[in-house]
Amino acid sequence: MAPTRHYLMCRPDHFTVEYAINPWMDPSAGADAATAVSQWERLKGAYEELGHKVSLIDPIEGLPDMVFAANGALVVGGRVYGARFANAERAAEGPAYLRWFVENGFEKVMEPTETNEGEGDFLTLDEVVLAGTGFRTAITAHKEAQEFLGRPVVTLQLVDPRYYHLDTALFPIDGRNVAYYPGAFSPGSQEVLRRMFPDAVIASAEDAAVLGLNAVSDGHNVVINVEAGDLALELKRRGLNVIPVDLSELRKAGGGPKCCTLEIRA
Repeated sequence: MAPTRHYLMCRPDHFTVEYAINPWMDPSAGADAATAVSQWERLKGAYEELGHKVSLIDPIEGLPDMVFAANGALVVGGRVYGARFANAERAAEGPAYLRWFVENGFEKVMEPTETNEGEGDFLTLDEVVLAGTGFRTAITAHKEAQEFLGRPVVTLQLVDPRYYHLDTALFPIDGRNVAYYPGAFSPGSQEVLRRMFPDAVIASAEDAAVLGLNAVSDGHNVVINVEAGDLALELKRRGLNVIPVDLSELRKAGGGPKCCTLEIRA
């Protein structure tokens, strides 16, 4: 049995695509908030059916990307490392998420001085934190997070603008192994990943392109975008229980299951 996880989510009541800050976003195409809410509700329900706890932060009008809760902070061992967004359009989300943690009794909370986008670029395993840089999170934030969390942080260089956050190109399967798309990373970072995870699941370009790696795993159950068929088959072959979800509306802003899900690690 997988251990119970605690997730923080934000209902996409104000979701829209009204600006473009990544290659997925096209304001002229727009987005349907009602469809986004319906898809998000099914994602939340999938977590609850698995026995996981879901807490909610109130959405704020004018912050359409606040649904992507993973970007709001990094929480490890009860320590909350806040977010400092790279784009002005999302800047107010950082203080909003930090305020939620303070109001909910978290005492070890850090307002960062360095630009970072929370679990978008920080993914936690048993012994290390993998940290992306290249588009959103400054490499200096990796050092800041390491000092605050007391966990080793391993830097990975992202090179493809479609995979602007680490969580669009890699997800932890459990505390010791990952799935990833090599093409999202620099040659040196690809070598680091090969050395650290010789038994990793390697995703195809096709599955990466539907944000198949923006997945959430509790070590046994993997919640994944429904379109990532080959990746799902490989995960099943390795004994994992795959739960496909349709988040096609939220993908119009570059988001998938993980983007919507901030894990609170006590």
